[in-house]
Amino acid sequence: MATPFIISGFFLDYALPFALIFTLIFAVLQKTKLLGEGRKQIDAIIGLIVGLILVATPFARDIVVNLMPFLAVFATILLVFMLLYGFIVGKNDGDVLGKGWKYVFIGVLAISLVLAIIILSGYWDLFYGFLFEKPGSSTIWLNLLIIAVIVGALVAVLIGKEKSTSS
Repeated sequence: MATPFIISGFFLDYALPFALIFTLIFAVLQKTKLLGEGRKQIDAIIGLIVGLILVATPFARDIVVNLMPFLAVFATILLVFMLLYGFIVGKNDGDVLGKGWKYVFIGVLAISLVLAIIILSGYWDLFYGFLFEKPGSSTIWLNLLIIAVIVGALVAVLIGKEKSTSS
């Protein structure tokens, strides 16, 4: 039986990653005007070369292919949350999220992306073993907890001083 073209191995493993990387590189170069203004041909050539290098390198291509479902699910969850937040807050000026929420989303996205890359690249077991299963790791975590408590207390005292002097 014939395999539909859209779910064939060639399309999923080569064509889509190439198109994604080419488009991203081209768009970033066009937006930043890194190579100058009106240089679409050079931006396209660089996007083409980076896309071909990605497709030719199996390890990098596999990371991109395995990362895409995670990013699609995360983008969907983020879109639904932003829609619900927009319905609740109901601002009309287009800035649905306040500055605090923007930083929270950037932090969650960065942490999720780093964890996904660590897991998909196969380094999670090494990373987990280093942090939790190595002899003496419990002592390191206890020291980090004590340092975090001290830093938190210092921040609370300094913020309290600033508020008391400003009022």
